[in-house]
Amino acid sequence: MFNVKNQVDLNTTHECLVVGVTHKTTSLDGVLQELDQRFDGEIINLLKSGDISTKKKAISKVHTLNKIGAKRLYFVGLGKEKEFSFELLREAFGRLFKSSKAEKWTEAAFVLDTFTGEKVEMLDAAHALGEACAMATYQFEGYKQKSNEPDKKIEQLTIYSSKLDESEVGAALSVGYVYGQGVNSARTLVNLPGNMLTATDMADYAQSLGEKYGFEVEILDKAEIENLGMGALLAVNQGSEEPPKMIVLKYQGKEEWKDVIGLVGKGITFDTGGYSLKTKTGIVGMKTDMGGAAAVLGAMEIIGELKPEQNVVAVIPSTDNMVSGKAFKPDDVITSMSGKTIEVLNTDAEGRLVLADAVTYAKHHGANYLVDVATLTGGVITALGLETTGAFTNHEAWFEQVLEASYEAGEPMWRLPIFEKDKERVRGSKIADLNNSPGSEGHAIMGAAFVGEFAEGTPWVHLDIAGTSGTRKDHDLGPVGATGVMTRTLALLVERFEPIS
Repeated sequence: MFNVKNQVDLNTTHECLVVGVTHKTTSLDGVLQELDQRFDGEIINLLKSGDISTKKKAISKVHTLNKIGAKRLYFVGLGKEKEFSFELLREAFGRLFKSSKAEKWTEAAFVLDTFTGEKVEMLDAAHALGEACAMATYQFEGYKQKSNEPDKKIEQLTIYSSKLDESEVGAALSVGYVYGQGVNSARTLVNLPGNMLTATDMADYAQSLGEKYGFEVEILDKAEIENLGMGALLAVNQGSEEPPKMIVLKYQGKEEWKDVIGLVGKGITFDTGGYSLKTKTGIVGMKTDMGGAAAVLGAMEIIGELKPEQNVVAVIPSTDNMVSGKAFKPDDVITSMSGKTIEVLNTDAEGRLVLADAVTYAKHHGANYLVDVATLTGGVITALGLETTGAFTNHEAWFEQVLEASYEAGEPMWRLPIFEKDKERVRGSKIADLNNSPGSEGHAIMGAAFVGEFAEGTPWVHLDIAGTSGTRKDHDLGPVGATGVMTRTLALLVERFEPIS
């Protein structure tokens, strides 16, 4: 898809040529100067008049009238130099690629030198371009009857880069594209209807990833889950006709199985709330309650492609949460794999129950560090809105690594506390070790504190993506629907991981 060249040849035929312009682009040099000469000084005039906008993420199109080989020129505004950043560049590229669908171009050339600056080096610009190309052009196919006319898609991009070796730039483009494709895979899983993504379907998908990338795969069926005493996962599954699965993927990037990162993703394929039944409007969209599992699987795809020198175990507890004569009920007491007993006060607080057994099982597989990702609580939306993931931890140094990965990925998170009194509320049952829902006050904190009881002394971060796993509006890097949030954060965390002494 990517063809990297060192020298710009304005006579080469392209559907379009893409150039970056900043607020300071008033005197021209390099390719802009050459373009201005070809256009008899009109490029500088268009910049001065604002017809070519330098405002951040502005897209300006100029027809070339056969003055160069490209049919059209696209100018991407990068704003003022102090505003210029990797994240802005990725979004600007995304906005351009989103317009490509309406413009119906399948090929383009980018002068990558014009998209660099003090804060963004060439390889970073290449990564941003590759990532945006994948993410911004994503579309869930859906199930509408299709037109006979196939959609036009981008097939080839020529990248002109004079400052670095072609192979280095090509590698950065490819890595960015792999990250974007991992996000897209997660998005598709979340967008699938519950009847087309059961726990068995998810297990089959994980199996296919294992076969493609050489992961060690373990899929526990209901009998095996029963034998291991995973009573929390089994309780949530009680009301369902679909069997539960505990899904494990292991990637060994080091000679020894040590410093193992455990990625745990909530895989509730549809959530009715059980007997604590959701409202008729609240139940719509609950096919997305496996967003944490999707993020983990998307991250494992990236890990499989890039093969970092790290050890990773991914654990996904998967079932739906249904209502029937067999379903678990408020006031039930269940026994988790860890041996801890749980009084069920809310069957709609089921995510933390399946995570309890999954966290325990991740530790069983040797996880030395844990991150769990889950669409866990509406409370996190009340606290942080729809753009910020809620984060909780029991270990400062481990949290800092997760936070740095999220910052680099452009997936913001904000830490919320777990105090000793929060833990006491979770331990407040009179008849069991824990209760799964101490009340609505501090709802997101209670969910995290519950899961933390099973992490125990293992360094652990909990990410509540209930607000960030989907979006109601188009954005620069994707459409309405699933975002694939935390896929890139998890993959970057693994790639950048440093053992904690």
